[in-house]
Formats: sequence, structure tokens, C-alpha cells
Amino acid sequence: MNILVSGGAGFIASHVVDAYIGLGHTVSVIDNLSTGKKENLNPKARLVEMDIRDAPAVKRVFAEGKYDVVNHHAAQIDVRRSVADPAFDASVNLVGALTLFDAAVASGVRRVIFASSGGAIYGEQDVFPADETHPTRPISPYGVAKLSTEQYLYFYSVAYGVVSVCLRYANVYGPRQNPEGEAGVVAIFASRMLAGGQPLINGDGKQTRDYVFVRDVATANVLALSRTTPAILNVGTGVETDVNRLFASIREATGSRCEERHGEAKLGEQQRSVLDNRKIKKELGWAPSVSLDQGVASTVEYFRNRRNRGA
Repeated sequence: MNILVSGGAGFIASHVVDAYIGLGHTVSVIDNLSTGKKENLNPKARLVEMDIRDAPAVKRVFAEGKYDVVNHHAAQIDVRRSVADPAFDASVNLVGALTLFDAAVASGVRRVIFASSGGAIYGEQDVFPADETHPTRPISPYGVAKLSTEQYLYFYSVAYGVVSVCLRYANVYGPRQNPEGEAGVVAIFASRMLAGGQPLINGDGKQTRDYVFVRDVATANVLALSRTTPAILNVGTGVETDVNRLFASIREATGSRCEERHGEAKLGEQQRSVLDNRKIKKELGWAPSVSLDQGVASTVEYFRNRRNRGA
């Protein structure tokens, strides 16, 4: 297949690009490198450095190549920034997405894979784990934009016959995650411990998340290529892990002797989040293959090697 991946130099999508190229697909990447990095990009991928909000540039990309699939990962991913500046968030995560989809449809593309969000869309859960029928109550503009994009893709399905697969990610972690952002606790804690620092746990550390390893997420994107009808699918482990347990796993993997220290709770932080993955197991045959401790060890090794190289 000839596949276009937006945001393909980013943390998650660069692993998706690797998986696609590993299977022999031809991959082009569009990325403005605002958060993505060239060092993440597979050398066999073609990079077009551009912003998905630039409609003429997006149209040129589709005019230059006949794509079978668009995999859309490009996004403004900072939840706090979305709260502080909803208009900017919408300009990237909604207007940018629609600019991409309009150009794709006009060029004849009828298959889209979209990186959505489980935790941000469901909000505070009623049941644990949450399946795809759970009420959607996003509490951030970021979550609102993800949900709205899913709904726009339904429109494209009805109007143009686009087959969209919306993958609602749990908390993705692994190599290449940015340790400097406000999210990505595994990367943040691992980098700090390897540097001899002391990570700080927000609140009592009993808040839970569903941590899914990035290469398992890439596998879900591979399996989604075979989908011939629209679908919304959770991508998670179905296992809740609290921050205290995560801290202990990272400490063991790094060999750090730092203590478990707690700071003030983050205002408005979701307390529990975990996704039911039975639907994707049934419909795509996907299941997580990497345990938390295995994934943490792999992530720590990545950051340790970066430190040794002086990166």
C-alpha cells in the first residue's frame, strides 16, 4: 500500500511508520516538526515538512502521490494548552484534520485511520473498564476535538463512503516519548531517575491509568489496514495501574534509590481511567503483548542509551 502518515515524526506515529515500512508498504510523512523529530523518522519514509492547516500545501501532497490510506496522528497534544487556548487547539485538531480529510477525499482516498483518545473522550468513567459504548464526556477542548473528529469521519463515511477506523488510545508510553512535556509520566520519571533526580508524584499516587506500550499500538495500526468497514475501537490493556505502582516499576528498572515522594494533587486530574479491549480483540485480533514491567524496562533502556550518547 501507499500510505500517508500525518505527524509521522512524532512519538507514536514514528513507530507506526516503522511497522508499515517493515511490512513493505510505501510511506510518506507530513509533519511540521513542532513536536516531532527527524531523528524519529524511518530513513525509508519520505518526509514533507508542512503544517496540516496549510490547505494549498496539503493539496499538493495529495496531487503528488496516489495514496491508498491516510493515517492521521498529527495533533496539538498538550491538554493544558487546549484548556488555555481552545481556539488554537481547534485550529490544529479540528480545522487541520478537516483540511487533511477534504484533500484526501478529493484525491480519491477512501480509507482513514485516526488516532483518537479513550481517556480524554470518556472523561470520568461510570464503569471500569470502559467499552466503546460508554458515554462520551470530554472535559478538555483536546478531548472535545478528538470526539468531534470521530463524528466528522462519520459524516465522510455517509457522504463519500470513507472507511474510517478510529483507534481510542489508552495512555501510550515507550521509546521516543518526550520527557519534557506535561504528559508522559513514564518518560518523565525514567529520565529524572537516570539523571539522579527525584520525581514527584502528584497527590496520593492512587490515580490510575491504562498504560499501553507504543509498539503494541503500532500493531493495532497495522491490523486496522485490513478493516473494510468503519469502526471505533479502544486500544488498551484493560489493566489499571496507579502511579505508585508505576513509580516502583521505573525505580527498579533504572536502579534508582530515590524515595517515593508526593506533592500537591493536580487540579482536575482524572482519578481512574482504563479501557475495555474486547471489541478490538474480536474484530481485529489485537491484544497487548508487552507487560508493564517489560515495557518500562524497554523504555528505560532507550533513555539510558540516549544519556550514554549525550543526546
